[in-house]
Formats: sequence, structure tokens, C-alpha cells
Amino acid sequence: MTEILNEIALPPPFPDHTQLPESDGSFVKNFQEHPQSLILTDSINSTLQRLHPDGQYCIGQDCGIYWRETEPPEKGAEAPDWFYVPNVPPRLDGVIRRSYVLWREYITPTIALEFASGDGSEERDRTPLSRSEMGEVTKPGKFWVYERVMRIPYYGIYIVSHGTLEMYHLVNTSYERMTPNERGHYSITPMQVELGVWRGIFLNNPEQLWLRWWDLDGNLLLTGHEQVDIERQEKEQALQQLEQEQQKRQQLAQRLKSLTPEQLQALGIDAEMLN
Repeated sequence: MTEILNEIALPPPFPDHTQLPESDGSFVKNFQEHPQSLILTDSINSTLQRLHPDGQYCIGQDCGIYWRETEPPEKGAEAPDWFYVPNVPPRLDGVIRRSYVLWREYITPTIALEFASGDGSEERDRTPLSRSEMGEVTKPGKFWVYERVMRIPYYGIYIVSHGTLEMYHLVNTSYERMTPNERGHYSITPMQVELGVWRGIFLNNPEQLWLRWWDLDGNLLLTGHEQVDIERQEKEQALQQLEQEQQKRQQLAQRLKSLTPEQLQALGIDAEMLN
């Protein structure tokens, strides 16, 4: 039986995340891409930890989501600039994820975000998967893959140069363009957050527009650095207030010491209490 099996050419097993390329070798599209991913991840971690007290979720930052087997493998993947998958372990068998392989886990990301350096035409590409007359398979557009194959419920295209955000929600089988609320934000219900654009300073970058999260009441979700900075300012303000109160007490004590016993008695103050 063993000899018979050795003679049969068995197909190789489907590869996992450790066997697939973690990068397609392309350059980062702009200098804002990495800090933009950081600000999104850092500020939402506490919210996701509350939603997943067991820690079962993962966040991808410019890493591949494999949806079909191809040669080379990178042609069967899309790499959103930022995405979130609920109810999956952050590591697999103790190994840090190198990619997300749909045929291994089956759980679709809840949201995928693209930071478009151009006008967003690449991110809106609806070209379907097809085969040419020569038998070559054409690479489908990102929009088509996210909508028709991966079926990611929320898809966002952030036009970095304009600071504008387009959000799409999967309704039945197609993406529908979302309308922002009265705050100009988009509600991402499964994550219990809103997504919108914020102007400010992050890390050593000058003031500019950033993609940010808010809670459902419209409160900005802070990064760890921002939270520490606010706590530091509150402590400094409390210390300044304490110093001002001490100065006022010292000034009052000096004024009282300058009064005669008769003046103090008229104020109902025992002069001996000041000694």
C-alpha cells in the first residue's frame, strides 16, 4: 500500500501563513501611511479589548489577505493598509501572523481601509476576475475582491491628499456608499465606534488630517501617548492650583499679622491663634 501511495502524485496541501509571502515587495506609498496605521491601532486597542476580553482578535497593517492560490502567491492576495478580524487568535500556534489566509480560517475581516495616495481609482477598481483568450488570468480590482469574494462588511477609502473618506457598507451582495452622521462620522456598528477625519498633530508630524476613531457618543478615542499627555497636563494644573491656594493662604496670613489685636478682635479672630 505504501508503494502505491508513493507512486501517486498527491496534490500539495494548501499553504498556511508561514508558507506564504508576507510582502509583495512594493514600496510604502507615502510617509503618512505608517503613522496613520499606528494612530488607528493604538487608539482602538482598549475598545477591542473590551469587546474581546479573551483577546481573540487581530489587526493587520499592510499585510496580505490570501483568498486564492496563484503562482506567484502574491497575485492571490490583497493587502489592505489596515484591517480588523474578530474572533480569531492574534497568533497561530504561538507564531506571529505573517499574513491572513482565508482558506485556513474562513472568518472575514469586519473592516478594510485603504490609504490612497492618488485619487482612489485603484481602490475603486471593480474589474472582475477573468481569463483572457490566451488563457491568462487577469488580476481583479481591489473593490471587486473585497465586495464579491472576501465580502468585507465595511470598506473605507481614505484619500490622503484631500483628507476625505469614502465608506462603503455591504448590503446583500453589493457595496453601498455610506452617508456620514451629523458629526461627519461613519458608524461602524460591530466595533461600537465611529470613523472620521481629525485635524491635529501625531508623533513628529506637522498638523494635518488623520483618520481617527470616536465612540458612539462622539468622544475621540485617544492614543496611549495622548492619554498620558492629558494626565500629565491634569497633574500640572492640579499642582498649579495647589500652589496658588498656598500662596493665597500665605498672603492672608501676612495680612492678618499686620493687623492690631483690636482689628483682629473686630474680625472675630483670636490674635493668639496667629502666633
